[in-house]
Amino acid sequence: MRKILLFSLKLTLMFTLYAGASTASEVTRGNLVTISDFDSNYVASRNVHIWLPEQYAQTTKQGEKFAVLYMHDGQMLFDRSSTWNGQAWGVDEVASDLLDKSKLRPFIVVGIDNGGATLRHAEYLPQRPFESLSSDKQKALYQGTHNGAQSLFAGNKVQSDEYLKFIVNELKPYIDKTYKVHTDPENTFVMGSSMGGLISLYAISEYPEVFGAAACLSTHWPGDFDSKDNLIPRAFFSYMKAHLPTANNHRIYFDHGTATLDARYPALQKRADAIMLEKGYDTNNWQTLAFAGAAHTEDAWNARLHIPLIFLFGQ
Repeated sequence: MRKILLFSLKLTLMFTLYAGASTASEVTRGNLVTISDFDSNYVASRNVHIWLPEQYAQTTKQGEKFAVLYMHDGQMLFDRSSTWNGQAWGVDEVASDLLDKSKLRPFIVVGIDNGGATLRHAEYLPQRPFESLSSDKQKALYQGTHNGAQSLFAGNKVQSDEYLKFIVNELKPYIDKTYKVHTDPENTFVMGSSMGGLISLYAISEYPEVFGAAACLSTHWPGDFDSKDNLIPRAFFSYMKAHLPTANNHRIYFDHGTATLDARYPALQKRADAIMLEKGYDTNNWQTLAFAGAAHTEDAWNARLHIPLIFLFGQ
């Protein structure tokens, strides 16, 4: 009982602080450009971090361009010294190592800070599946808490449609104009973990003409943390059946661990995998991997980040 209570308290702390205020980040490889308070007509302003590999500065060929990876939870991507838990994805280190070994084609990363503890869940929960729930279920979710303490939505309405409009209509045009990048879906990808996995899948489904591939790590299929029913993942799966992008020109990566919060995912991921097969996806454009013993942490995602990066950019 004591172990369960301690784990519950740890999860509460994680989801309270995971979306904490961003501090200055540094990278050990490449160059990081941070735009403070990127303004938007759709969402609250937030920091955006553009990571440029060393190859970007060395580009000499006229017309040479880079692919783009949009990543959520930008606060947690690069610098362990600036995160709440002393962990980070280490994107600059993992990507640079693979680029040095010519295992990836050149790309840049656009890390988008989440909206903070009061907005993260509202911006990352896929809106159309949520709105397919009954009004009573929606109301219950809005009033829900995590472990009876941390409010999931903090009084905010689900606004993931607005978040995606921010990326597609405001941020991407800026990146396309400012940096030497390809602008087509074959070179524009999206990646995230947990709730970031959900919004990545939602992004490629809502904007298949923009995103050609998505990587969804430790996808949080339950959608909340306290419910005992399966209504939320059922809504996600119904949405997938109706709106997954065509398999012939899109690629999707899933994975999960088996420890801590990830222990809730294997059975739900199998249901998602069945839909992927039903929609015509195969080993040429889809991968689902399980990592025994892996927890729901940035350290775990860092340890396997090379795999989705090779899936997205391998050559």
